[in-house]
Amino acid sequence: MNLRGRHFLKLLDYSPQEIEYLLELSADLKDKKKNHIITEYHRGKNIVLIFEKTSTRTRCAFEVAAFDLGIQTTYLDPAGSQFGTKESVADTARVLSGIYDGIEYRGFGQEIVEELALYSKVPVWNGLTNEFHPTQMLADLLTIKEHFGTLKGVRLTYMGDARYNMGNSLMVACAKMGMHFTACTAAEYFPAAELIEECRAIAAETGGTITLTEDTEVGALGAQVVYTDVWVSMGEADEVWGKRINDLRPYQVNENIMSKADKEAIFMHCLPAFHDTKTVIGQEVFEKYGLTEMEVTDKVFESAQSVVFGQAENRMHTIKAILAATL
Repeated sequence: MNLRGRHFLKLLDYSPQEIEYLLELSADLKDKKKNHIITEYHRGKNIVLIFEKTSTRTRCAFEVAAFDLGIQTTYLDPAGSQFGTKESVADTARVLSGIYDGIEYRGFGQEIVEELALYSKVPVWNGLTNEFHPTQMLADLLTIKEHFGTLKGVRLTYMGDARYNMGNSLMVACAKMGMHFTACTAAEYFPAAELIEECRAIAAETGGTITLTEDTEVGALGAQVVYTDVWVSMGEADEVWGKRINDLRPYQVNENIMSKADKEAIFMHCLPAFHDTKTVIGQEVFEKYGLTEMEVTDKVFESAQSVVFGQAENRMHTIKAILAATL
């Protein structure tokens, strides 16, 4: 399968067969990494990483993946360029695509990475936008496939705020791969109606389903994957904390939720997670709201069912596959 020159902006742009190919390539590259086999397929190439939102996993995954492929990287943090301030997105795309072989963007609106791709002569990869997080999805799908041996028919329940990149992207990923997706949250936190209908149409072709429920008993029952994310996303105002905690507290992933899931269920989280008070924000939330845990309890996070750190490692292997396939 030839994906050379393709952008990687959202999974909606890729067929189930193309996604499966990237997962197979990820697994192959992971095996080679574990066996110390050199994979410098793109030695001499250069890519630029634009980070309007900082990240531990995304930056490290892209840099190590690139290094393993023989690629040099340039990292631009929010203060490291004129992107979007003195220079337009379109002009930046045309400048950077004349210097680099690929461009990664992690930041705000999906329209920004789409515009970068429109004006770029080289592949553009979405490291995260407000609406979609496709590199995370490949890591998640690889993790699920490693655990269950298949994707088709697997039942995944997402608990929390499903309106943004993680809820949207998991719904798309499940629809594409014939999985059963459930968004379990208060109704105002469901994904947008238009995207729900688009995913239901895709799922009708792949054998998947899309379910929306406010009932945690319904959402958790028989789930093979229980997934959550932070209740307040990066860049959101401090003022939203109170309402978000009040609205989403019933959807915390705890021992009771996991007891209703499938007996072989796994817990997933894209990280970072607020499962204790060992962070600045965690301590601030405790002092203000009295919570020692938020979207997931520490007991679930540290349990044998939790696969979050293998999931985080898979970010690197799947990003490596994206770079290898599209450059």
